[in-house]
Amino acid sequence: MHYIFLYVFSEMGSMLSEILHRDHQVIEMKGTVLAITSVTTGVAFVCSYFGDLAMNNIEQYFAVIALIFMDGFFGIIAGIKREGFKTYKALKVVKNLFAWLVILTVILMVEIGFPEASFLSETIMIPFMVFELMSALKNASMAGFIKHSLVNDILDKIDKHKGERQ
Repeated sequence: MHYIFLYVFSEMGSMLSEILHRDHQVIEMKGTVLAITSVTTGVAFVCSYFGDLAMNNIEQYFAVIALIFMDGFFGIIAGIKREGFKTYKALKVVKNLFAWLVILTVILMVEIGFPEASFLSETIMIPFMVFELMSALKNASMAGFIKHSLVNDILDKIDKHKGERQ
């Protein structure tokens, strides 16, 4: 009878030790799950913020993308005609696109955060778009898509304050 109690207590002890060991693993697993869930929630929040920002200002993002790709397209064709294809020059299109998208995103975040600064996107982005359009015209002319005389007429009309071309 004494042996039966010892056996029962030893079995209970081993079961208790197994349960405690399992609970320790569950606690560790809960901590890991909590950390992963927290990081995932934070990343989802940031991604949803930027997704909402982009969707609310999609026209501005598309305008920047279209301008840079148009200039890059004509620039690459003009470069191929002049000196052959250069990979590093073609990759500048992607670098410029990324830089201007980051700039636009920061400007829009500042405008949302400070409504008094709502003029920033026009003040910063309009000159960029004008220069990018002029660059695209020049590249299209150099690539043979537009006559040189037409580009010169357009540029003369933009810079009337400089006088007439001789």
